[in-house]
Amino acid sequence: MATGSQELVRETAPVTEPAAASHTTYRVNQHTVEIVSDSGEGAQKCGQIFGSVSAKMGNGVWTVEIIPAEIQPPPRSAPGASGNRIRIGSQPVTNWGDASDLMIAFNEQVLLGRHQLEALAPNAIVLLDNQWKTHDDERIRAQWQAALAELDGTGYRIIEVPLEAECLKVVDNARKGKNMFALGMLAWIYDRDLERIREEIGHAFRKKSEEVYLKNVALLELGVEWARRNLDFRFEVPPQPALAPRVVMNGNQAIAFGAVAAGLELAAMYPITPATSVSHQLGEMFQKFGGTLHQAEDEIAAAGVSIGAGWAGKVAFTITSGPGLALKTEFLGLAVMTETPLVVVDVQRGGPSTGLPTKVEQSDLLTSLYGAPGDAPKIVLAPATIEECFHAMITARRLAEAFRTVVMVLSDANLATGVQPFRRPELDQQWLGDALDLSAVPAGLQPYDWDPETGLSKRFIPGMPGGMHTATGLAHTRGSKVAYDTESNQLGMAMRSRKLAVLQSMLRPPAVHGADRGDLLIVGWGSTRGAIEEAVDRARAEGLAVSSTHLTFLSPLQPGLKQLFGGFRKVMTVEINYSDDPGDPYITEDSRRYGQLAWLLRAHTLVDVDCWTRVLGEPMRPAAILATIRKHVKGGAA
Repeated sequence: MATGSQELVRETAPVTEPAAASHTTYRVNQHTVEIVSDSGEGAQKCGQIFGSVSAKMGNGVWTVEIIPAEIQPPPRSAPGASGNRIRIGSQPVTNWGDASDLMIAFNEQVLLGRHQLEALAPNAIVLLDNQWKTHDDERIRAQWQAALAELDGTGYRIIEVPLEAECLKVVDNARKGKNMFALGMLAWIYDRDLERIREEIGHAFRKKSEEVYLKNVALLELGVEWARRNLDFRFEVPPQPALAPRVVMNGNQAIAFGAVAAGLELAAMYPITPATSVSHQLGEMFQKFGGTLHQAEDEIAAAGVSIGAGWAGKVAFTITSGPGLALKTEFLGLAVMTETPLVVVDVQRGGPSTGLPTKVEQSDLLTSLYGAPGDAPKIVLAPATIEECFHAMITARRLAEAFRTVVMVLSDANLATGVQPFRRPELDQQWLGDALDLSAVPAGLQPYDWDPETGLSKRFIPGMPGGMHTATGLAHTRGSKVAYDTESNQLGMAMRSRKLAVLQSMLRPPAVHGADRGDLLIVGWGSTRGAIEEAVDRARAEGLAVSSTHLTFLSPLQPGLKQLFGGFRKVMTVEINYSDDPGDPYITEDSRRYGQLAWLLRAHTLVDVDCWTRVLGEPMRPAAILATIRKHVKGGAA
């Protein structure tokens, strides 16, 4: 019935409510739920509210949105499933887990699609809308029968639910109500706080009429009542009281709040999945804090506006995803050459080209490092959690101004839409940085008067007395004069690179999860940390000598890596980008392509770093990583 450690608690409904079903409550330390539907039926909203309320009640939570590649895929199609997976636990939850224990499916085709992707646990409970079983269209009835036949023998417990018929008691169009009915069922199954849910519904529909709000609450309560009277099971995932105030948000919201906390003054972007919702959050609050949100006519213009604002003395950033990053490339080189502070947020998605717009990948690392004409060194950092998305913006702003360079923040689709609670940040005035020094430029000081030790120079702002100069994207002297002579070009290159060496000297070696010596060290970056560390913990519980480390700074790399790697028999990265599998046709030591971080680490440390990567369009699963660990540590089949 349930996965994970559990304790059975037998309960029977009170005698005063004889129509309610007797039920068994299963006390578990974690549980994973999916709500899936056709696009436009609100399953994502249902999951978002359920996850948010669970987090506010004190559960650990991690959510992952299930988004089809098309904006409006054909209805009732297995690949078109839209929805949300929510993993809740009694302790902090750091990833989406391995499989779902319970699913609410609005039709049998989306259920079939998730089954084919091995998304459900072998003993999962499925609550399935049964209107299709007796549909007027014979073809739909045949599809129902074929799908149920394919699912027969899987071990799932499939419970038919009259979603359509029940919702029509409240609304004329059940497609606009099933999600709240489903939310009501989940509220009863997991004993969620109904008052909190009503508050979340009120916030979600705050721009709608009172009538809309009341109908959604009525559907919620109808779902609760149906579940109470018809289901014979419940799950208790005990929450833990918060020791400090917490906030609940997704990664894109955290980036927006972090930008405000950092004192960033201008955000320019062109809408692109999965980055756009950063601007949605900024649109609700940025102006209140003196910020300007600019939607440019295209990605190139968004980069240009940000650089122009930065040149004029503002603290600016631009937001994009992979295809937009490609379009911004030439402008980013200009920011490096002119040493204009700029923060770039790249919410990575699948590629190449427009690739997988709604799916997660970590394929922009090498582009971020080297995707510019010539040598254009940039600072690149990658948050690993929702909380780190917030603080990464503060770090990025400080570094962009201190080192007069481009700072790239690599998030991804997993972080962008994933919801997680974390400790409410205690705001610090120092995050905002120092006020600009607009006093007269000292006599003789030049726009690029580089310190030979650090490569740093004073930032000139237009209007500063004595600071007038011309800037172009061309190689230049200390005085910003266009120069093609060998010494000026060599010096400029050295100074722009020297700044990253200075930053690297200020960084700490990465922490190790586990022992600092062993048979295998897993190295990761970005949103894979939770899944990697859970897999490592499982492996260590089996007695395997495996540890992990996670890199936050990718340019410059954190110090001490070669020494750290030396403590392990084998070092391997785990990444969500492509690499060739050894043993595949034509793949040899000479021809094999490595994962992007592995490629970087091999060049940086001269250590024979191996890799295990997957581009399945979904976050890493701890069980898959564990199977790989077993194979590499024991040298046998997983």
